[in-house]
Amino acid sequence: MMSISRILVLFVSAISAIATAQNDKMTPISTPNQPNAIVLGTGQLPEATADEAWHSQYGSTFARNVKIATLTPFLPAKGKATGAAVIVAPGGGFLTLSMENEGWNVAKALAKKGVAAFVLKYRLRPTPPDMAGFEDSMKRMFSGTARRPAGTQDPATELAPQIADAVAAFQLIRTRSQEWNVDPNKIGMIGFSAGAMLTMSTALYGKDANLAFLGNIYGPLNSVVVPTNAPPLFIALAADDPFFGNAGFGLIESWKAAKHPVEFHLYEQGGHGFGMYPKETTSTGWFEAFASWLRMHGYIKK
Repeated sequence: MMSISRILVLFVSAISAIATAQNDKMTPISTPNQPNAIVLGTGQLPEATADEAWHSQYGSTFARNVKIATLTPFLPAKGKATGAAVIVAPGGGFLTLSMENEGWNVAKALAKKGVAAFVLKYRLRPTPPDMAGFEDSMKRMFSGTARRPAGTQDPATELAPQIADAVAAFQLIRTRSQEWNVDPNKIGMIGFSAGAMLTMSTALYGKDANLAFLGNIYGPLNSVVVPTNAPPLFIALAADDPFFGNAGFGLIESWKAAKHPVEFHLYEQGGHGFGMYPKETTSTGWFEAFASWLRMHGYIKK
């Protein structure tokens, strides 16, 4: 799978390109009220020193310097719950988290379908505490003048803290499954960009996670060694994605070769990071396609 160092470089490139095109600067905001967020108890990253910070950009809300992982439930109305649940992992290059576009809005849409959704705010690599310092560090990393983090090329090692956060989320949901009207055997995970990489890594290396299904939304599609108990896989990607649109489809081929269910939607346009943004491209239809796929597998009532 793609290393974290490579993901960081791609993410910084994306921020620079999109910000230039839209002239949409990062604006610091107060930490939103998160009354339902549950601390997962995976501890604090040793290298994390700056306080968690939030900002707005592209009309959405982002978090960074997350050093304490949390899980926020979005539960369906009583009588509508199907028993299925999804952990939602936002993206952001492991430097920030797109909490609104790829987190809360996805979870709310799933809850309307009767699926209990849980937004995972996983721990991130530290960034400068002030916005000016953060923006400068991003520019320097993109220009190549900053020292990039050493990568082990082993996602199980590089993403160990984040995988631990995801596994803890699965354990918490199963512990409180009766309270939340969730079937412990029907818990899946969906991730976006870096969150898709975490989702895949959780399926491959997260012991005791036992995903019922997984969704990879514009994440890396590198070939992998597929576990014998691999769950059904849903993938959505835009052909004009500047990072993964022309990187091959090894993940799909791996899943097919292992004779496990896989569904792949390649949209003509959409770029990277479309998430729940309303766009004039067919990529906007990925969510209903995902919901139909869940319905086909019995996780949403007909």
